[in-house]
Amino acid sequence: MTQQPDETAVPTGDEARDDERVETRSELLPEEQAAGSDNPHDQAEAILAESDERTAHPEESRERSIQTPDQQNPNEPV
Repeated sequence: MTQQPDETAVPTGDEARDDERVETRSELLPEEQAAGSDNPHDQAEAILAESDERTAHPEESRERSIQTPDQQNPNEPV
């Protein structure tokens, strides 16, 4: 017999923080409100997962980014 997860279980500290992050991020920004969202909660989870991945692996993110130049232009201020 398979045991079902206890839906009344209290989340751990990390789970509670993750839930809070998702709830906070699921409040749509003005430009997101204008575009609309079918599921702000799932959208927030996806955005945060991608952000966490970039934070955990910054060098890989930098290599794939089209916003981060490989070499800084010497004529641009730092």
